[in-house]
Amino acid sequence: MTLLALVDCDNFYASCERVFRPDLRKKPIVVLSNNDGCVIARSKEAKAMGIKMGVPWFQIKRAYLAQGGEAFSSNFALYGDLSSRVMHVLAGMVNNIEVYSIDEAFLDLQHMQTSSHAYEFGIYCRNIVRQWVGIPVRIGIAPTKTLAKIASHIAKQRAGGTGVLCLNEQHHIERALKNLSVHEIWGVGRNLSRRLNALNIYSGYELMQSDTRFIRDKFSVVLERTVRELRSEQCLQIHRNTEPKKQIIVSRSFGKKIVDLEQMRPLVSNFAVRASEKLRNEGQKCLQVSVLIFTSPFNNQAQYRGFHTIQFPSPVSDTRDILAGAQTALSNCFKRGYSYAKAGVILNQFSKHSITQGLLFNEIDQCIHVKQDDKLMQYIDSMNEKQAQIYYASQSPGHLLPITKSMTSPRYTTNWLDLPTAN
Repeated sequence: MTLLALVDCDNFYASCERVFRPDLRKKPIVVLSNNDGCVIARSKEAKAMGIKMGVPWFQIKRAYLAQGGEAFSSNFALYGDLSSRVMHVLAGMVNNIEVYSIDEAFLDLQHMQTSSHAYEFGIYCRNIVRQWVGIPVRIGIAPTKTLAKIASHIAKQRAGGTGVLCLNEQHHIERALKNLSVHEIWGVGRNLSRRLNALNIYSGYELMQSDTRFIRDKFSVVLERTVRELRSEQCLQIHRNTEPKKQIIVSRSFGKKIVDLEQMRPLVSNFAVRASEKLRNEGQKCLQVSVLIFTSPFNNQAQYRGFHTIQFPSPVSDTRDILAGAQTALSNCFKRGYSYAKAGVILNQFSKHSITQGLLFNEIDQCIHVKQDDKLMQYIDSMNEKQAQIYYASQSPGHLLPITKSMTSPRYTTNWLDLPTAN
């Protein structure tokens, strides 16, 4: 039976901040979202202090800093580069790897003959990543992706352990599942777990023992696959090529509240431009652009969430088309009298860039006239890659609100001016 390994970076953003700052090794660390709005990552020391994920920074700032905690504005240039280095190291160790997220990857251990060999490989892999990149990882090894996730979860809970756990023997798998709440299983979550609890299914072991036909009929084929994976039946394969995105979202919280439509327009245009660049980078076109705007839930002022979608008559990736759609959507969902804290642009209904299919009946809003020009977009993208930034008129770059990042660490690995110095 082929074994799989899940390599998961420990407290990744916080660990990235520690790579060039060994003085932070035992200190509580939180990483904040754009505009230093809320907590998006915590070290285990910060978790022990009771810091919750997503809590607004202004609510905890004074007490947290008074207890010796360290805070950083998000430094995605650093995090992305260190993630690439970790994945490059892992890719050199196996023939097949699936990068699952910025801090997780599945490895195919088909070359491992026994559980002991796989465990020794896990120890070696963990040590190499720590030595070459400086990021601590934990590794769960099992016959399926779902069980590897569980093994990684258990390895995380074991203080003072090796950080590597192999779940291969049936009695070890059953013991682990009996001590695991069903909501902690990958892909189940709390809402689905409540429905399972109503059927007296509370643990991973009880879910594993469930009748697969009943699970499929009562819930879905997806949950049936989870049950089979808990039984060591490999239903989820490792994918070498990352599947294309099905949705692109570009959004941001504002440092200052927006009250006027004309203030909001250049910000939404900026999001639309970035989303268009991502769309072309994926080799895709879209049929829908949506705009969302909403007020802050953390004040006593009137609350409002606006959302509107524009459908194109044919798939587009031209920034001018997406800009026109985004501005139309914004006009339809913006209401005066509110103080807006966040906005975003969403692209949906993708198709390959090389495939163009029009509508049989043109029933789409005639106010949208497609300008799709692939060569022009290629030229603009090429110029922007060379740092000769080209702006669209509706962006009004001089009026864009900059992201507040008052506590950003240096970009140690991607900027010559931020190279660390050694005494």
